[in-house]
Amino acid sequence: MDSFIGIRFKKETAKRFQEFSRTHFRSHTEALETMLDFFFYNEISPKEKLGPTGRTIEASLKKRINAVIAIMRDMEKTQTKPTVAMIESLFQTEEPKKKPLILEKKIIEEKKEVRFREKQNHTNEL
Repeated sequence: MDSFIGIRFKKETAKRFQEFSRTHFRSHTEALETMLDFFFYNEISPKEKLGPTGRTIEASLKKRINAVIAIMRDMEKTQTKPTVAMIESLFQTEEPKKKPLILEKKIIEEKKEVRFREKQNHTNEL
């Protein structure tokens, strides 16, 4: 059986540690050993900041993603859609207009308009 030693902590700190230890580990000793190993193996101090939190990273990623989406939409409006429309117009073929075969000549009757007419008024006034 291992021997135990007593360490003095403030009451609030001891309660916080006991709650943390109960939720994540089987014993208080295992919890404290795991914490010490973490700091020792990762060569960090518990007083150091580890960098940005998950929320700040998420917010910056959302901003960058929104910027990329805006750039892609602008490219689609100014470059992709007009280019696709021009290429489609080049490859669209219209059906040739059906022209009548020249087998027989059609006589086009022209209505000749009369250029000069007699006056309807017989009084010869100007």
